[in-house]
Amino acid sequence: MASRTVFTCQACGHASPKWLGRCPDCGAWNTFVEERAAAPARGGGRRGGHALAGVLAAATEPVEPIALHQVDAGRQPRLPTGMAELDRVLGGGFVPGSVVLVGGDPGVGKSTLLLQVSQHLAARGLPVLYVTGEESAAQVRLRAERLGALAPDLAVLPTTDALQAAEAIGRYQPALAVIDSIQTLAHPDVASAPGSVSQVRESVALLMAVTKRLPVVLVLVGHVTRAGTIAGPRVVEHMVDAVLYFESPAHHAYRLLRAIKNRFGATHEIALFEMQDRGLAEVANPSARLLSERPRGAAGSAVVAAVEGTRPLLVEIQALVAPAPYGNPRRVATGLDLGRAALVLAVLDKRAGLHLGGCDVYLKVAGGLRVDEPALDLALAVALASSHRDRPADPEAVVIGELGLAGEVRSVQRVDERLREAQRLGFRRVVLPRGNLTPALAGVVGELELVPVQRVEEAIAATVG
Repeated sequence: MASRTVFTCQACGHASPKWLGRCPDCGAWNTFVEERAAAPARGGGRRGGHALAGVLAAATEPVEPIALHQVDAGRQPRLPTGMAELDRVLGGGFVPGSVVLVGGDPGVGKSTLLLQVSQHLAARGLPVLYVTGEESAAQVRLRAERLGALAPDLAVLPTTDALQAAEAIGRYQPALAVIDSIQTLAHPDVASAPGSVSQVRESVALLMAVTKRLPVVLVLVGHVTRAGTIAGPRVVEHMVDAVLYFESPAHHAYRLLRAIKNRFGATHEIALFEMQDRGLAEVANPSARLLSERPRGAAGSAVVAAVEGTRPLLVEIQALVAPAPYGNPRRVATGLDLGRAALVLAVLDKRAGLHLGGCDVYLKVAGGLRVDEPALDLALAVALASSHRDRPADPEAVVIGELGLAGEVRSVQRVDERLREAQRLGFRRVVLPRGNLTPALAGVVGELELVPVQRVEEAIAATVG
C-alpha cells in the first residue's frame, strides 16, 4: 500500500495532514516537517527478521490480568557501574532491564562517561556492546586508548541501522548496551530521515522491546536542542526508566550529572565530575570542592545547606549591590531563579528596611551550579544585606530557611542532614527557622551553635550585625 504524506511536529510528534505554522499540541512554532507515513514497524523487519523475531518471541506476555500481589517482582541485584557518584544518581546502580536516557550539550562528556562505565563492567568479565552511529570503530578505539578502556569483553558496533543494533543486542546479549546516539539510528521501515520524530520513536520502541525481554541495561545518548532539552519527541522521555542530564557550567572543568526522572531512585539527585586528561574523575566531596575558593572576610557572601535529591550540599551564595548609575537598576541572577531573587528583594525592601530599589543587584551561585529550593531564601537575604551594608557575614555560619512575604522565616525539610553536612565541613553556627528547632535535633547538633530565628531581620542581625 502506498504511503501517505503527513506533517510531523519535531518537538512533540503531533501529526497533521497539512503544514501548520504552530503546533496545536505543544505550541512550538515552525516545527512541522513533511514525512512519508508508513506502517508501524514490527519485530521482523525486511532484513534479519528471523533473528529479531526469535528474540521478541523468547518471552511472551500474559494475556490475562494477574493479581498484583501474585506478580513475581524478579528482585535482581543492581549492577554497579564502577563509579560511586553515578551509582548515587541511579539509585544504587543499573537495574537489569532498565532503559536510561543521557542528554547534554555537545562535548560535555556523555560518550566519555559511558565509555568509562563500559570499561568498568567489561573489566569485571561482563559483556558490553557499544553501538556508535557518530564515530567509526577506529575513532572509538582512539578514545578508548586515551581512557584506558580496551577490555576484551567490550565490543563496538558502528552502525546507523536500528534493526542491526537490535539484532546484535539479541545475539550478543550484553549486560550493558550503549547507543551513541539515538538520533543517528534509522529504522528501515520508517520513511523519514534519521533524527526525525518517527525514526527516534520507532528506534527506541524496537530497542526497548528487545532489551526488556533479555534483560539488558540499555543506555541511550540523546542530543540536546538549543533550549536545553533532549531532541526528539517528549514521548521518549516517558518511555524510558531514567533521564539524566549533563550540565556543564561555562569555562568550568566540572560536570554536573542530574537525574530528572528515575523510576528506581530519587529524582534531582546529582553527581559532580571533573574533566581530566584521562576522562571524567569523580568529585567525592562536592561541598568542600565548591567552598574551597570562598573568600574570607568579603561582603556579600553567605553559605546555605541545600538538598539536591538525597544529598545535602553546601554552596556559596554571592551578592553584589551597587548604585545604578543611569537610574535603571539591573537584576541579574546566575545559578538561581530570578523570580525568587525578586521576591527576596521585595521582602527586604518592605519588611527589613533595606531600600534596594535604586541599586543594581547581581547574584550568583559560586561554582557554576544551579540551585532552586525554598531553603535558599534566607541565605540570599543575608548575602544581599551583607553587600548592601558592606559588612562581611559571619564566615562560620550556615544559613537555612524559607522566606515568607510577611518577612517570616518558615521551616524547611531534612534539617538533620543539612546540620550533619555543616558540621562535617567545620562550620560552628547554623541560622535556621525556629520551627525546625525540635528535641530530635539534639542527637545531631554536636558542637554546632543553633541560632533559631522567626523574622528575616533577626537572621540579618545574627550574621551581619
